[in-house]
Amino acid sequence: MKLSVSILSIENRLEYVKKLNNTNTDYIHIDVMDGIFVSDRQFSLEEIKKINEVSKKKLDIHLMMENPLTYIDKLDNMNINNITIHIEIAKDIKYLIDKIHSLGYKARLSISPDTSIECLIPYLDKVEGILVMSVNPGKGGQSFIPSTLDKAKKLKELNNNLSIEIDGGVNDTNIEAIKDSGVDTIVVGSYIVKSNDYVDRINNLISV
Repeated sequence: MKLSVSILSIENRLEYVKKLNNTNTDYIHIDVMDGIFVSDRQFSLEEIKKINEVSKKKLDIHLMMENPLTYIDKLDNMNINNITIHIEIAKDIKYLIDKIHSLGYKARLSISPDTSIECLIPYLDKVEGILVMSVNPGKGGQSFIPSTLDKAKKLKELNNNLSIEIDGGVNDTNIEAIKDSGVDTIVVGSYIVKSNDYVDRINNLISV
């Protein structure tokens, strides 16, 4: 499995990204929040650009936004692996996927815990991956919802070529079950960034 470290709960984000440059982290996960789709507001375009300048890892951009196009249009020419949008937004999903691809990035759709995977089916052959939220989107430090692993397994059955990412409450107590479900990438925040030995925790997770 690959590891994407969420820096949502960090105050001095630029300095922490510099630390992550020297670890076995695969991606830097950035949770962009608009205060509409979720109640909080996080990560301005300016901050993302600064993180892009110091990061040696590719960015994993998660747009928890009702209107993600306002960001997508301005995220060109950056060291981004993928941009993720939520299936629940009332927008033209196909158009947004095409827009992400036009910038040369992989496109992913994210699904919240209470949303059925049925709504993803029309798009499974149009995206490179699905981000399964294993907590309710919007806040760090929440407890993992085990039933979300059923979504990961089902999505792999529907399309084995999809890269499945899981985000929320991931730690050493559930990492084996997550791996067994077929997840390809884990997003981890508090378990790593709140630790006094973040390097050890990173290495422990990716060695499972």
